[in-house]
Amino acid sequence: MKKLTLCVALLAFVLATGTAMAKDWKKVRIGVEGAYPPFSYVEPDGTLAGFDIDIAKALGEAMGAEIVLVAQDWDGIIPALLAKKYDAIIASMSITEERKKKVAFSKKYYNTPAKFVCKKGSMTEFSKDTIKGKRIGVQRATIHDRYLTDNYGDTVEIKRYGSQDEAYLDLTAGRVDMLLADSVALFDGFLQKEEGKDYQFIGPDLSDPKWFGDGAGIAIRKSDGDLAEKLNMAIDTIRANGVYKKIQDKYFDFNVYGE
Repeated sequence: MKKLTLCVALLAFVLATGTAMAKDWKKVRIGVEGAYPPFSYVEPDGTLAGFDIDIAKALGEAMGAEIVLVAQDWDGIIPALLAKKYDAIIASMSITEERKKKVAFSKKYYNTPAKFVCKKGSMTEFSKDTIKGKRIGVQRATIHDRYLTDNYGDTVEIKRYGSQDEAYLDLTAGRVDMLLADSVALFDGFLQKEEGKDYQFIGPDLSDPKWFGDGAGIAIRKSDGDLAEKLNMAIDTIRANGVYKKIQDKYFDFNVYGE
């Protein structure tokens, strides 16, 4: 009877301290979007590629963990994390106060401003008056969506998309007049391509933390603080050993990490 009581007491202690739920994180499932070049995209052979993808693999190596990539549409990317479809999200997700209500974040792993794009010659200057009545495309449920809604929602027509590629198609088809998105995604994923040659950036760089947060971080469940610590250490490791710069230079000719 005493042994049984002791076992029950030990079990209660283990559960209370969380030891029973502790993980070694030798295998980490990463949720990625796969539709946001150059950060993540799908190659013709079906493999995932891009800056986010390479960073995920490098962090896994630094942690000594096997990385399993799980493609997920943006709209459901946080709900799928909370439902334990994967353990972390590496999908250019900005660290914002609104998202912190649902998930925890690592430190940032890059930070770039947002920007508007329009057809060349359609606008000579940018202001709230000059874009009044414009149809503006944006990816749904993003920081760009929130910024556009909060600042211009009463003067422009907002069209929301499930992916950035859908927004590009509607811009070139003339169904929207402008787009708002991450400046690097717009430049590499659209303006540098043949279909984007007749378009240009317009307006200032947008980086106000109120809407755009503190850079892109890795989202994890709030209960997995130990994984957050491992990811933060891994980010520091690849920043220090040159791996981060090697990945950065593969995709960009500037410091994507930011200040």
